[in-house]
Amino acid sequence: MAKLGVLVQQQVAIEGVGFVDCLIGERLVIELDSIAHHSDPTADRHRDALLSALGYRVLRFMAKQVDESWPEVEEAVLAAISRGDHLAA
Repeated sequence: MAKLGVLVQQQVAIEGVGFVDCLIGERLVIELDSIAHHSDPTADRHRDALLSALGYRVLRFMAKQVDESWPEVEEAVLAAISRGDHLAA
């Protein structure tokens, strides 16, 4: 994303949720999952709901998806930015 001029903050603490993998702008959270560290999808969805209630937009990708299908991931992130999902209301 840096090559595209998109500033991505990593391991950002959000009160009431904990650390998120990445934050773009003020409100776009990117979570990167792997089988090894995300064996409980219910917990991940709980975090997504908390983040949504706090006004964040969450995009969740598998690490394998980032490695093997980067154009798809890039397109989704850029679309969210173009909609303004990274900006506070």
